Amino acid sequence: MNRHNLSTSSSDPAGVSGAAASSRTVRSTVFFLAKLCALFVALLFLFGKGIMPQYLYSYNASLLDKMERLTSLTEPKIVLISNSNLAFGMDCSLLEEAFQMPVVNAGVHGGLGNAFQEEIAKVNITEGDLIIVCHTDYDDDDTIVDPVIAWLTVENHPELWRLIRRKDIPDMYFSFPDYAKRVFSLWTSKEGNVQDHGTVYSRLAFNEYGDVSFERPKPQYEKEEFFELFTLHAPAVGGVCIDRLNALNQYVTERGAVMLVAGFPVMDCAYTPPVEDYIRFQTTLEERLDCPVISDCRDYFLDYEYFYDTPYHLTNEGAKLRTRQLILDLRRYLESQERSASPSS
Repeated sequence: MNRHNLSTSSSDPAGVSGAAASSRTVRSTVFFLAKLCALFVALLFLFGKGIMPQYLYSYNASLLDKMERLTSLTEPKIVLISNSNLAFGMDCSLLEEAFQMPVVNAGVHGGLGNAFQEEIAKVNITEGDLIIVCHTDYDDDDTIVDPVIAWLTVENHPELWRLIRRKDIPDMYFSFPDYAKRVFSLWTSKEGNVQDHGTVYSRLAFNEYGDVSFERPKPQYEKEEFFELFTLHAPAVGGVCIDRLNALNQYVTERGAVMLVAGFPVMDCAYTPPVEDYIRFQTTLEERLDCPVISDCRDYFLDYEYFYDTPYHLTNEGAKLRTRQLILDLRRYLESQERSASPSS
């Protein structure tokens, strides 16, 4: 009996099936590359015909100005990283005056996701920079939350495409048809790139620091309406976000800068979760992050009257209060660093 024949002829072992699997992998790769080429051709068409961009004066287009300021600064600076809780929640002129350092408020749309926003922190890092992260949640899945919003932001601006990671490309690919339909519709109707001076959600509502400076003196909703529209919750902390932030902290530190995590505004009312939930969140964050958490979440509880149109968007006065608290937190941290660095007496 031929043992060799018995051991190899009873089934199709790795030879044929392995080759088939390899062939399928090659076909999948070729198909994916072909789709990427099609996307590239479509982009060239929209750009070449002047169809892109169509959102030059939208709220998210403010990122163009934020990036221009960020890349123009050569001295040490303060860079604020997160979503619209920063855009609607800071008065950076106060922060700049307090520390005599230029400030960039890089806060944009929450639909871009934490990971997208954190990529901004890697732009033009200078030794001595302070990178301050103020997320409203620390339990994301490391994706762009809404890729269509990302398209409306980056459009055909090369300086913004650097914020799209390689792993985000498939999601951007699948969302491109939706974006293309929108820009084509705006182009044919001649309604794109409209300068809007009359709304808070416009590129023109931002000042030179990246703050929304549009006048918003009081809440847009009665208290009861707020809680029909929004549900308040204490943030969660997830390993994916923590690992990415720790990697970002290492990236920042290696370049001579410092990364810190600070608080975000919390609406203080009968509908707010127990303060113990926020304390547990902060304790977990402090335990798992490699960088300092400089804020006490309880200091960021503000009355309903300081919130504009969401539980994270502040009125003008609310933004000043939040900024003053951040100044106190940052000053306390810097003073502690000075004390620890000075030789003991």
